[in-house]
Order: sequence, then structure tokens, then C-alpha cells
Amino acid sequence: MATLMPTTGKLQSNPGEKSVVQKLYRSMIWSLLYITATRPDIAFSVGCCATFQADPRESHLKSVKRIIRYVNGTLDYGLSYSMDTNDSLVTYSDADWEGCVEYRKSTSGGCFYVGQNLIAWHIKKQNSKSLSTCEAEYIAAGTCCT
Repeated sequence: MATLMPTTGKLQSNPGEKSVVQKLYRSMIWSLLYITATRPDIAFSVGCCATFQADPRESHLKSVKRIIRYVNGTLDYGLSYSMDTNDSLVTYSDADWEGCVEYRKSTSGGCFYVGQNLIAWHIKKQNSKSLSTCEAEYIAAGTCCT
């Protein structure tokens, strides 16, 4: 697969859709969560799929299988660190305003670099609902500062 998830549409609970076996779905999610330690490119997609562990449906399983196909096609991707870098700490943050279709909450994310080397990242659903994109961005920036 060239991409992890389709750019149109978001995962959501579909009560009318057929359920899948929870044990299988959870084992696939936990395997992917293990891989995210060295593959930050899949962290967001795996996190989106992980929210449906309690009641997985066929569309959720299809998304997980798509991530697995992406990982299989990009086995040579990963983190690399260079020795010739400066010692400055740089942080980037972003927010997806009302990105969660289920609860209308924003998603914050950030990454931290020392020179050119990625050392940490985080993605988290915000605790409160933001009234604007600007407010969601401020919360994301504050989260990165902490």
C-alpha cells in the first residue's frame, strides 16, 4: 500500500456493520503498537484503529489490514540518527480540530528533535472540546511545552 489510511472519511463506530473477533483484532493492534516504537509514521493510524478494540467491526479490521500491508511494503523505513548534528532542541506541534468524529474532540501531536534526529513524539486526543482551530492549536502547543 502506498498510504496507511484513505485521506477521505474517518473511522467511526458502525453499529449496523458485522462484528469481528475481538481477540484477533486486539492481537493485531498490539503487534502494530509494538512496531510504532521504531516506526512513527504508523503511530497515528494505529492509534485511530486502537480506539475500537472494545467493539471492532469489519471496516476497522480492513483498516488494520491496510496498515499491515503498508508496513510489509515499507520494511526498509525506520529511524536513523546522524552523528554530525548540532545540539539544539526543536519542537513541532499540530492539532486536528474536531478530528474525532465520535466525540468531536481535537487531536494534538508533536515531535521533538535534537539537531536533525527525532528523539520523541506524541499523539493524544485532547481532554476538552475546542471551540476553534486556534484554541486547538494553543492546547497542542501547551502540551508540547509540558
